[in-house]
Amino acid sequence: MPISWNEIRQNAIRFSREWTEESREHAEAKSFWDDFFSVFGIRRRTVASFEAPVKTIRGTYGHIDLFWPGVLLVEHKSLGQSLDEAESQAFRYIQDLVSSGRESEVPRYVLLSDFARLLLFDLEYEDESEFGQRTWQTCVPLAEFHRHVHDFAFIPGYKQHRVVNQDPINIEAVGILGHLHDTLAEGGYTGPDLERFLVRVLFCLFAEDTGLFERDSFRLYLENHTKPDGSDLGPHLENLFELLNTPPARRQKNLGEELAAFPFVNGELFAGRLAFAQMNRDMRNALMACTRFDWSSISPAIFGSLFQAVMEPAERRQSGGHYTSEQDILKLIQPLFLDELRDELRRLRGNKPKLRQFHEKLGRLRFFDPACGCGNFLVVTYRELRLLEIEVLQALYGAQMEMDIHGLSLVDVDAFYGIEISEWPARIAEVALWLMDHQMNLHLSEAFGQYFVRLPLRKSACIVHGNALRMDWRNVLAPEHCDFLMGNPPFVGAKFQNDEQRRDMALVANGMKGAGLLDYVTAWYLKAADYMRGSGVRAAFVSTNSISQGEQVGVLWSELFQRGLTIHFAHRTFAWQSEARGKAHVHVVIIGFGFGETPIKRIYDHGGDKATVTQPANISPYLVEGPNTVIFSLPAPLCEVPEMGIGNKPIDGGNYLFTEEEKQEFLRLEPAAEPYFYRWVGADEFINGHVRWCLWLEECPQESLRRMPHVKKRVDAVGALRAASKSVPTQKIATTPTRFHVTNRPGEPFLVVPGVSSETRPYIPMGFLTPDVLVSNLVNIVPGATLYHFGVLTSAMHMAWMRQVGGRLKSDYRYSIKMVYNNFPWPYKPDSKKVARVEEAAQGILDTRDNYPNSTFADLYDPLFMPYPLHKAHVRLDRAVDRCYRSQSFNGDASRMTFLFNLYNQYTMGLLPEQKPGGRRRK
Repeated sequence: MPISWNEIRQNAIRFSREWTEESREHAEAKSFWDDFFSVFGIRRRTVASFEAPVKTIRGTYGHIDLFWPGVLLVEHKSLGQSLDEAESQAFRYIQDLVSSGRESEVPRYVLLSDFARLLLFDLEYEDESEFGQRTWQTCVPLAEFHRHVHDFAFIPGYKQHRVVNQDPINIEAVGILGHLHDTLAEGGYTGPDLERFLVRVLFCLFAEDTGLFERDSFRLYLENHTKPDGSDLGPHLENLFELLNTPPARRQKNLGEELAAFPFVNGELFAGRLAFAQMNRDMRNALMACTRFDWSSISPAIFGSLFQAVMEPAERRQSGGHYTSEQDILKLIQPLFLDELRDELRRLRGNKPKLRQFHEKLGRLRFFDPACGCGNFLVVTYRELRLLEIEVLQALYGAQMEMDIHGLSLVDVDAFYGIEISEWPARIAEVALWLMDHQMNLHLSEAFGQYFVRLPLRKSACIVHGNALRMDWRNVLAPEHCDFLMGNPPFVGAKFQNDEQRRDMALVANGMKGAGLLDYVTAWYLKAADYMRGSGVRAAFVSTNSISQGEQVGVLWSELFQRGLTIHFAHRTFAWQSEARGKAHVHVVIIGFGFGETPIKRIYDHGGDKATVTQPANISPYLVEGPNTVIFSLPAPLCEVPEMGIGNKPIDGGNYLFTEEEKQEFLRLEPAAEPYFYRWVGADEFINGHVRWCLWLEECPQESLRRMPHVKKRVDAVGALRAASKSVPTQKIATTPTRFHVTNRPGEPFLVVPGVSSETRPYIPMGFLTPDVLVSNLVNIVPGATLYHFGVLTSAMHMAWMRQVGGRLKSDYRYSIKMVYNNFPWPYKPDSKKVARVEEAAQGILDTRDNYPNSTFADLYDPLFMPYPLHKAHVRLDRAVDRCYRSQSFNGDASRMTFLFNLYNQYTMGLLPEQKPGGRRRK
């Protein structure tokens, strides 16, 4: 039995740490590969041998560095050497195996390494998609080995499953169509006419490759009827587009055979004349290159994203734009309605009257995406609904292969509604749905042995061009006719909204208190709540995870709960890929909601390799099991603990702050200033160990100042800076330039908590400083903190609370005093033994850190390179703190948060006596 993936990942982290510094090809290569196999629980010598001889074509013998016959061939080089030579040598050995009659020993996998990288080839890779490839490769940096262990699943004997993020064919399609776009744009053909032209062309390309048109009819028409120099390309395309919009009865009688063969498309796609630019040879060549590509391999589900990638500048397109993953779209639509429909179909199989009713139900469902973009969600939903309908039809008529199927399908594109702020994506969404309809008709044709095509297009989706936040959604689709509301509204943080978006928010929020804190996406939740009231509509949106963290929760969800909404399901934070957002990864949540309860609620947690699903009694706005509690900022701690404050805030324009070099240079000019220099520590200095100094003059006598002209010059500069500020409070302190805007100098050791810390760290680094150090307002401090306080605050329990209740600065953790610290529910009356265990474990962390005097907190808390003794010390502390809360252990952050919210409610509702946690001072 192979060892678990968790064990393999842990082994891989240790392996990476151990081999980070090695560089010699021969000295340690054998140990490297022995350790590599042990990562997967395999003893290397039981499967593979070093220096395996192979007879070359020339009759001499070569030696394979490491060989597992029939499975794996390894070649190893010294650090920094090119792996190209190793690759050539490895594949020569494979040829030698074949030539010497050892075909059965030819490996499927080739692995190359130079200690720093692992380059893996799979020579028999079969992509599960319809355009599979035969060779696959990946290059894994040693430091990231633990993230890619699944690529080596063949070693422990697991079945291999690889996800190809983007098919090479899709990238090629973007390049081909993008070249056409660029060529036309360079010729002066731009704007809406270019966009409409490309949509029409792309429809024709799909149509001739998927059977809507005769095969290659579009290509042959252009080849046979337009000049190579492109001079008459525009008029011919104009004629063709007009023909596609003309019913056969109204067409000219003397059309040529090729033109007459084109069907009537209808659907307004080809309605309206385009202003064609003067075409040339390059434009024609670019268009002909498009016709030679097989567009049948492109799924209409990514049609919109493909078109968006084409419209991007060429330099961004070169990387092969990512499209919104269908798997991520399914994360929303499956729990919203698809899983329920599939379960219903399973229950009804064999009951034909009920199946017919179910089929009619599918035909009545209506879907609405009020931020539809190019229609990705609508298109994938339509595909899944049609596939479900085909299952129903097969269950009803499975044996009747010769029946007329043209009237069987009840699901059509007119069941889909959307709002899109830009016109051309709205049109693309319509076309993408038509193309998906045709693809599903082909599936239906295959299922029943008849060819089924819906031309002319008599129905279309209703995609309205407009600003969804300034429209009454009822005018698009009345809520009593809508079943499901869904989508992926824009990701724009509160601080990054433009003026137009702020006006949108103000209109939707309508005076709601705290609305200025809300991300743009929340406006869709508020509009949805208004739209859904009094109906049975169920909704789900993809949103930035910030709406379930920090201050936004209290503002948004208290309003939504007051209106009567309930969370039905939730995907906790995961990485969403969407080039349309201009980012490779955005951390998002998916929240399903509606009025009234649902029988089963689900939380999907993506903390591991595979999402885990729980069925809570209730889902809180923080997306964990618990009551609908929302956290608001508190001016003082909920429990009886020392108060936390911010550090010093100079507002000095940098005049009082110095690097070590700047300080020494200044003292050379002004040696009398030395007593007034203090170590200055902000978040960066505290975590990364950078040395800075502050010139602190609050206690400097005036006569001393007058004797230090260089100091006086800086004081005058601070006064002038403050006086020139637009802030009235800043102007008021211009008259006291030697005093800080905020001064906080404890007279005793104090605990430091950085205001911002990387999201990749398992713990926010915290520690004690002495009164002779000045700290900036970029850190928070707790004067009078004990070892017990330090232990609880640096524990997994408090980190879980911080991650959920605190906000984010970009993706980094932002530690808020009023939200995180003041609301934190400390353990209720832990006994002295439990407190002592926390203090002992907390001191153990401080002592362990002292063993690494040359390491910064950034080094010590690096998620990959955290010293194992420090990791063990934190695990010990976590257990000690957990026992202060309850005897039963916690199963991850979600269970911690469920417990903490329940405890928070007991504190705030007065169900517990006042808590007085004690503790001793640090050593």
